[in-house]
Amino acid sequence: MTTTMAPDETLDRRSAAKIGSIVIARHGQPHADRTVRIDQRGYREWWRGYDLARLHPDETPPERLCELARASDVIFASTLQRAIHTAEMVADGRAIITDPVFVEAPLPPPPIWGKRRPRSWGVLARIAWWLGRHDGLESRQEAEVRAEAAVATLTAQALRGHNVLLCAHGWFNRMMRPVLKSQGWREVEDRGDRYWSFRRYEKVK
Repeated sequence: MTTTMAPDETLDRRSAAKIGSIVIARHGQPHADRTVRIDQRGYREWWRGYDLARLHPDETPPERLCELARASDVIFASTLQRAIHTAEMVADGRAIITDPVFVEAPLPPPPIWGKRRPRSWGVLARIAWWLGRHDGLESRQEAEVRAEAAVATLTAQALRGHNVLLCAHGWFNRMMRPVLKSQGWREVEDRGDRYWSFRRYEKVK
């Protein structure tokens, strides 16, 4: 006896048989002055401006990332401007889905005297945050829970057969890695952690 499947059922089975890949990229270099020397209060103001900044006008995306964007069915970005601008530069006019679940983990500066460049403040702030100081903002434990939610957003699309690209942030991208690996996603391409870097994941079968 021959069984004929309805068109929708056939499509669902084909989608279920194919699992898409996930590409998680860091944004390009923001248009922000990193040479200034500022105190703790100045760093808070600097970081607020950094969150509003788009990319430096000289930035150009790497061709490999543009190639992966062209192969993507769904493109996500965090709601911060540097991530949105990055996604726009590789999406070539295609739709971008923004979601705050992908924003960078906070960097409240520790109460340390003296003036430093933003990079130094960022290192000190991240160490203090990792050790438990969050200054009333999102804690490390809360960010870890958010990383699980962020991964669920990506894998929901990939498991439907869609290739997914996310343009987000260095540290929060790093927090999603162990979640992906624990769920059987294998890192098949590693382009480091600098601006415009990315990692590509495929599901282990």
